[in-house]
Amino acid sequence: MSPTSLTKRLTRYAKTATMLAALSLSAAAAAHADTVKIGLLAPLTGPASADGQEYQRGAQLAIDEINAAGGIGGNTLELAVGDVKDMSAGNVTSAVERLIGDTDVHFMLTGYASLTNFEIDAMAEAEMPYVLAATSQQTKDIIAPDPSKYDCCWSWTPSFDAYNTDVTSFVEKLAAEGKVSLPTKKVAIISSDNAYSKTISEGMKKTFTEKGWTITVDELVPFGEVTDWRSILAKVRENTPDLVINTDYLPGNSASFLNQFLEQPTKSLVFLQYAPSVPEFVQLTGEKSNGVIYNLLGGPLVSPKNPRADEVAKKFKDKYGVESGTYGLALYEIVHLYADALKKVGDASDHKAIMKAIGETDKQVVAGRLKFDPATHLAMQGDDYIPITFFQIWDGQRTLISPEAYKVGDFKTQPWMQ
Repeated sequence: MSPTSLTKRLTRYAKTATMLAALSLSAAAAAHADTVKIGLLAPLTGPASADGQEYQRGAQLAIDEINAAGGIGGNTLELAVGDVKDMSAGNVTSAVERLIGDTDVHFMLTGYASLTNFEIDAMAEAEMPYVLAATSQQTKDIIAPDPSKYDCCWSWTPSFDAYNTDVTSFVEKLAAEGKVSLPTKKVAIISSDNAYSKTISEGMKKTFTEKGWTITVDELVPFGEVTDWRSILAKVRENTPDLVINTDYLPGNSASFLNQFLEQPTKSLVFLQYAPSVPEFVQLTGEKSNGVIYNLLGGPLVSPKNPRADEVAKKFKDKYGVESGTYGLALYEIVHLYADALKKVGDASDHKAIMKAIGETDKQVVAGRLKFDPATHLAMQGDDYIPITFFQIWDGQRTLISPEAYKVGDFKTQPWMQ
């Protein structure tokens, strides 16, 4: 073989080796650059669909943002949605089983899926990392007896104890400041027969009684759509209370309650649990919502002291053209919790390491400083962590009026009390 022929053959071998090496590297990169699915449990249909739509929008916003920045370690995120519909046990179980059965799903999240959170046991059995954001008392009841059994699961929402106690303290503080009058210390408490609303109303009743209040109306309506509150409101008007509370969290129900209360209002302070935070509530009530107060645990802490809330709220509005309520921003942040854990661990299939990384979270989020209590897996609550926040609506805008350290406005007398 001539030197020239040998050189040509060696050149061909070198080119072939280079091509094979490149193909090998490309294949390795392709194997590494997987699509990692995030499973979302959401009531996309049914009475809570306004919340479910927010879940989906918030989670998708975060996923689009992460993918646009190159993904995580070359991995692309994709949202897989399980519609829990009316949140019945059968529909929740069906959605959970379908998503857990997808081998590409490596993380799951929700705002609320079942209200009793029974699906936590399925997540633990499947070793599926899971973060949820509601009915934290039920989460605590499941996890606290044996936290090590539930390394899977963590709650964005802190203990509901503040929901049970802080409305009483808030109203009494307003009275002490001369902003409201409490001549009788009577309260009417109306609730819905579901785990969230009932847990809160029962806690409130205990606190009000302990502080010397008289409960003049104590009503529990069946869970689901309620369009006529007039018989209950007639009882309220028979013995005018200083304070009227409705803990039904569905915005449509809460809106119809307010509209019907204002047909013949009493000079009572009105507090509505959660529902006014959903944009749909203001759409249904318009100017009638002026003055309404509500509170949140884990809601956006919109204050100059927490610019993160404004930053994420702006992203949501720019993307969808509407303002987010509580869950759009929360689900956005929860996706980023998973992204942080995946960056740290590097392998989406290492669920145990992902769970551990999520549990070690300590960061500033839209709701405040997020750190988990290892004994309950709930977010830690308090002004230095996730505070309970009180808002008042005026002209469609929600103003943070408590706690003192974060407030951006002051309580104003509700129109029907003037």
